[in-house]
Amino acid sequence: MKILINRFWVKHKLSLIGIAAGAIGGYLYYYFIGCEESCTITSNPLNSTLYGALMGGLLFNMIKK
Repeated sequence: MKILINRFWVKHKLSLIGIAAGAIGGYLYYYFIGCEESCTITSNPLNSTLYGALMGGLLFNMIKK
């Protein structure tokens, strides 16, 4: 089981780092800049964090060989 987890981490390390960085960035965007009413993504911290995680994962995934 430990070998499978290590292989998964090595294979997807860059994407997982991108997801974590994007989630932190998304929440910080909500906290410091987000609006309160009509913005569908930035009016809710969960939406903003998930959107940031998605964008971070996709961005860091583009860097892979």
